[in-house]
Amino acid sequence: MLNNLTQRLSRVVKTIRGEARITEANVADMLREVRLALLEADVALPVVREFTARVKDKALGQEVVGSLSPGQALVGVVHKELAALMGPGAVGLNLAVQPPAVVLMAGLQGAGKTTTTAKLAKWLIERQKKKVLTVSCDVYRPAAIAQLQTVSQQAGAEFLPSSPDEKPLDIAKRAIAHARAHHIDVLLVDTAGRLAVDAEMMREIADLHAALAPIETLFVVDAMQGQDALATARAFHDALPLTGIVLTKLDGDARGGAALSVHHVTGAPVKFAGVSEKIDGLEAFDPTRMADRILGMGDVVALVEEAQRSVDIQAAQKLAQKVKSGEQFDLNDFLMQLQQMNKMGGLQSLMDKLPAEMQARAGQADMDKASRDVRRMQGIICSMTPQERRKPDLIKASRKRRIATGAGVQVQDVNRMLGQFEQMRDMMKKMKGGKLFKMMQRMGGAGTARR
Repeated sequence: MLNNLTQRLSRVVKTIRGEARITEANVADMLREVRLALLEADVALPVVREFTARVKDKALGQEVVGSLSPGQALVGVVHKELAALMGPGAVGLNLAVQPPAVVLMAGLQGAGKTTTTAKLAKWLIERQKKKVLTVSCDVYRPAAIAQLQTVSQQAGAEFLPSSPDEKPLDIAKRAIAHARAHHIDVLLVDTAGRLAVDAEMMREIADLHAALAPIETLFVVDAMQGQDALATARAFHDALPLTGIVLTKLDGDARGGAALSVHHVTGAPVKFAGVSEKIDGLEAFDPTRMADRILGMGDVVALVEEAQRSVDIQAAQKLAQKVKSGEQFDLNDFLMQLQQMNKMGGLQSLMDKLPAEMQARAGQADMDKASRDVRRMQGIICSMTPQERRKPDLIKASRKRRIATGAGVQVQDVNRMLGQFEQMRDMMKKMKGGKLFKMMQRMGGAGTARR
């Protein structure tokens, strides 16, 4: 999502960063490129006009003209205004209310409301240690209730069954009573959507809002929807006092202008973004960090946070102890390293958070190949016997043929994987001095503090 915008704005940033003097002419050239990039990304025209006007005012003002490095200062202005376009800053959920805190999920059918409800439940359970209950008031879409039950179980949240025979208002009142009786911290209410905005849906959700008095009313919008998302956002904004936006499918390949426009239209802050189809694929939205990524600066903070969440500290410490004691690094350890990388979203997810220049050096084709190679290596190791994983030196020609057949690859693929394993093993031998062990100790301390 937003890859084309990132590429274009990265080029603009690279050009203006080197400017020794800022003039009306080079500011106009820069703004023309920025305007084209935003319009191509499907950002709403009024939003583009306002954004470029603000950048121009500040770029030609004392803020940049008086700077020792005008090019750098101009990049700072673009970054600051791009972040402001998406919201006032990172805004979390407001749960400061007598439990249960009710969160109402609103949006059109197909935007990802039901899945997002479960993702939010998991986020609340893991990050804020809340006891979460989900309930579906969608009595119209076939299997909507069953879908929420399934994804809620995956998220580890409690689920209150409902029936298509019930009225949404009755379900909501029953859910409130159940949540109070069972000491639930947060009640997430999934509402019905339609393929388009209609009066009946808006009347129903307004009635639900009045009955539930939610502390948070989140509008779930498909970031791939383009300009249509803005009309939908306006309709929901007019019908409900929205407190926040959740952008879904930010990992898609559409132009994604909704991500930059929806706050401007509703005035509500973007609070979360769906970044993958996995149940843990929900991130708290930070406009400044999103601006970093759009301008090709990367998001190293997100990379570190992902590592802290995904890395198995105990396993890492165990490996460090093993290496320090002189034990051989084996294929079980190698497989664990590959699996840890997958938990962090794989190579592509890691690369997306790096600065654009580093991504460009790696190349998309190389990244795709590297991702396939990682999956192939995992398949090869999983086709080995436990003894072969513990003692890789046992793997000779006949065993290689059997492993290759089991993994559905060629023998040369097995040889290539074993070669990469040997390189990793040699590196581990060089780390026996204790640096790796000390690093793992520090990670373990940080992990303990977070828990």
